[in-house]
Order: sequence, then structure tokens, then C-alpha cells
Amino acid sequence: MSKKPHFQSPPGMHDILPEDEKYFQKLFHLAEGLANFYGFERIDTPLMEFAELFEKGTGQTTDIVEKQMFTLRTRGGDALALRPEFTPGLVRAFLQHGMSNLPQPVKLYSIGPAFRYESPQAGRFRQFHQIDFEVLGETSPAIDAQIIQIFYNLLDELKFKNPVIEINSIGANCCRPYFKKILAGYLRSHYNSLCLDCKRRVRENPLRVLDCKEEKCQPIKAASPQIIDHLCEDCHNHFKEVLEFLDELGLPYRLNPYLVRGLDYYTKTVFEIFIESTSAQNQAPIALVGGGRYDNLGKVIGNKDIPACGAAAGVERIVQEMILRQPELHTETRKDVFLAQVGNLAKKKSLRLFEDFRRARIPIGESLSKDSLKVQLSRADRLQVRYTLILGQKEALEKTVIVKDMKRGTQETIKMDKVVHEIKKRLLKK
Repeated sequence: MSKKPHFQSPPGMHDILPEDEKYFQKLFHLAEGLANFYGFERIDTPLMEFAELFEKGTGQTTDIVEKQMFTLRTRGGDALALRPEFTPGLVRAFLQHGMSNLPQPVKLYSIGPAFRYESPQAGRFRQFHQIDFEVLGETSPAIDAQIIQIFYNLLDELKFKNPVIEINSIGANCCRPYFKKILAGYLRSHYNSLCLDCKRRVRENPLRVLDCKEEKCQPIKAASPQIIDHLCEDCHNHFKEVLEFLDELGLPYRLNPYLVRGLDYYTKTVFEIFIESTSAQNQAPIALVGGGRYDNLGKVIGNKDIPACGAAAGVERIVQEMILRQPELHTETRKDVFLAQVGNLAKKKSLRLFEDFRRARIPIGESLSKDSLKVQLSRADRLQVRYTLILGQKEALEKTVIVKDMKRGTQETIKMDKVVHEIKKRLLKK
């Protein structure tokens, strides 16, 4: 029996192997295309920030801060944390670099890893990746709708059928404190029936009870007061306009009065986008995207009013569904030319010729590790190239190349210094 390797990746930290990398790259490429179309600019913030940024920004009573942050203390005594999410660091960068002085709104996106300490399971890791889009400096409900539209389009481009948007408004400081009192009073009347976490949440942040997934809390949650019935006029009108924009865009949504999201900084609009899972182990809809408006976060971490809205997509969960739906994803760049060589001198010359094709931006295949012409021609057939260039000892000495037309079966000899120009001319005629 073979022994396991001495070292393995830590629990919840995963390697992205070449057969999976193509799914990640396709997803990132689609996200970057959407970012360019909608006018978002890329920003990359550090993987590590001061822990206080997330404690104040994400919220002291959130599961992320209480249970899931990876923290460390430097030799100088600084308390740092690996970023568990993007938004607080992005707002910090906005403030630090004076982006409020730029024409508003500022539209930013980021793609990269984040870290949370939680039980590893399918599609959920301690190191994971997110695609994050944020708009800062704008109060319009049109921005809320555009953020939703972007992520809906991302899933639609991946051919995920019938994504569904769940949406709610959780109000703002003008109306939420009053609703919290109403909700807390209701929850206290059912206190003994709540799970241990929710008993604590009743005291610290009763809205978090609405985010609970424990079975015993579901009947209590389902009968609880709804914040949408207690919105102030401004929050009510904002939410009404967001829904009108979604109707105009033809996006399918359903109101979920118990959707609050698990982060303290949200105001007004909150949403999640679900798809039906194709996994045999999980028949329930899965959330791939979550976000909303966070008009108070700038005030919390930088004492500056910055109206903002954004969302993030869980990359690993999306990739898992991509693999289930498209197990034979082909992303290899189409090659119309293959370079075959026989003999040491030909191999040396072929390296230079290969670079000539790269500079001319003509994709070209090769099997430099193989010496057999038969094996190399077989690979050219599999790649379905139009032309195979054959370079043997004789051709290397004479500085020529045999050009074989794989479709017609004809071949001719061309000077080596003319072959790139000749192939480019022929490919343009196709």
C-alpha cells in the first residue's frame, strides 16, 4: 500500500490543478469583460489588513469577525487579519487615496483570494476566491440595479439556467432602530425556543436572527415582523425604484422579507442570486452571489459619508457548478500551424523559428520533446492544424522549411526567413 505524501495542503486550503484552472480562467475572463463594458476599473488591495478594519467595518457581532477571521500579531504588536472579504479594504483604499476627489461615482472591481476559518465542505474552503464589484459615491437606486444586472449577466453568460434574485430592503438609521425594537420584543417572547446563537443575537443584534439557518429557529423566523412594513419614506421609495429598474430590465426576482445578509454595514437594498444545483448531494438552490447597499461604511471606518453599493460572487461555488454542467470545457487556443523537427540541429533552429511565430502573434503547436516525425505528425492531426512545418537536418543546413498543407496533402519547400510571412499570408486568405 502506497504511503501518503509527508506534506499535504492544510485543511480547507486547496490546489487549483491544471484541469480545473481552465474553469477559473474562463470565469475571470467573463468578469473582466463585464467590468470593461460597464466601466469598472480594477483595484487590488492587500491580502492582509489591520484586524480592526474588519472588526469595525464588517461588524463585531458577525460570524466573520467572531468565528472566522485568521488573525496574527506582528513582532511590533500590530493585530492583522487575512481579509475575509473585500469591501472594507476597498473602502479603506478609497479613503486613503483620496478617491472622493475623483469624478463620482467611482466604479471598482477586484478578483482574488479571501480567507475564513470554517468547516471545509464541497464548494466551501478556508482559502477561497471572490469576484467583487463596487460602486462608491452614488445614492441612485439605478446603481443597485446595475450591480444586480452585472452578476445576473455573469451567471447567464455561463449558461446557468434560470438564476433567481432574492431581494429585500433592511432600511437605514432612519427606520431600522425602531424596527429592531419591534423585532427584539417579538423574539424575546419566543426566547426559550431559539438556538443558543440566536439567544445571544437577540441581545446584540436581533436582525441577525433572521439570517439563522438552524432548523428550530425557522418557524419563529417565518412568523416574525417584516422590516419592509416599517421602512421610512426614503427607504421605501428607494426600494420601490430598485424593483422598478429590475422590472424594466426583465430580471426575475422574488421578495424575501427575511433576507438581511450577515454583515453589519448593509443599508437599504440587500440581495442574493441563486441557481438550482445540479449536485446529486445537494438539491437545494445555492447562493452564488450576495451584496447590497452600504451607505454607512465610509462613516464607520473613515468618518466620511460615502454612499455605495456592491456585491461579490463565490468563485469556487460557481466553478463547481461549471464543472458539473460543462465537464468537457475546451479553452485551448486554436492553432493553425504545427512545427515538427527531426534531429539536433533542426531542434535548435526550430526554437528560433518558434519565437519568430510568437512575435508575429501566430499561435503554433510543437512537440519539442519528441524526435519521431510520425509521433509529431500524429499530434498535428489531433490539433487539426491547417499547416505543418517540417524541419529536418537537410532543411536546417539549407535554411529552408517544408510546408505541408494538411487539408490538401500537398507540400512545398520555403526559405526559413520567408516562412512566417508566407504562413500569415495564407492564413489571411482562409
